[in-house]
Amino acid sequence: MSEFLQADRNVLRARRQWHYRGEQRPDFALNPGPDEESVWDYPRPPRISADRRRVEVRHEGELVASTSRAVRVLETASPPTFYITPEDVRQERLIESGRRSMCEWKGVAIDFDLKGGPDSVAWCYRQVFPEFASLAGWFAFYPARLDCRLDGERVRPQPGGYYGGWLTNEIVGPVKGEPGCDGL
Repeated sequence: MSEFLQADRNVLRARRQWHYRGEQRPDFALNPGPDEESVWDYPRPPRISADRRRVEVRHEGELVASTSRAVRVLETASPPTFYITPEDVRQERLIESGRRSMCEWKGVAIDFDLKGGPDSVAWCYRQVFPEFASLAGWFAFYPARLDCRLDGERVRPQPGGYYGGWLTNEIVGPVKGEPGCDGL
């Protein structure tokens, strides 16, 4: 399936549409201070980076996922998206929703609802492009729908209602999803 998706003209067109690719920070971007990262320094295509900080995802106090072996996907203009290995996710709490989405870089994502909780709380890629094979089966969670924490800091959701990036105090933007920042 990956070879078919990679050859798809719509995917290739979507990959070419991005103006900013992390090679040079645009004038409107904030400059990061000490211990901060600018989303405009992240690359496109995205990069996967190991992160050993404690990641916890809860719903009404109940643990849904916990790990210190997450990976971050870093993509120009977006706050990092954290992916958690399936072994560190209480998968019995998740239900496939039947909804799918497509990322021109990663592949086809499956959406998950939470049993006894909100809809569309997580996603994972089972059909991935070769460059992102290491993400296959890992779970990402929407901080707008669940209590997501990074080393104890409560994560703020990426603006826009669609994206799953994790905004923390170390991230500076502006970020995709804020007014005037889509399609950059």
